[in-house]
Amino acid sequence: MIHKKIAMEHDKKIALVAHDNKKSDLVEWAKFNRVLLAHHKIYATGTTGKILEQELGF
Repeated sequence: MIHKKIAMEHDKKIALVAHDNKKSDLVEWAKFNRVLLAHHKIYATGTTGKILEQELGF
């Protein structure tokens, strides 16, 4: 198998999506990883995005 390296930008585009009963788990994970996520562009679905904005200021 041939492996190929692909150069990626430093700042990533990250989508955060959670089923209704997993939103609190996702928010806790995002809080734990807040520093790592801070310089990336974060995308989320409606309710999840609102919660992340309120809790983390994303």
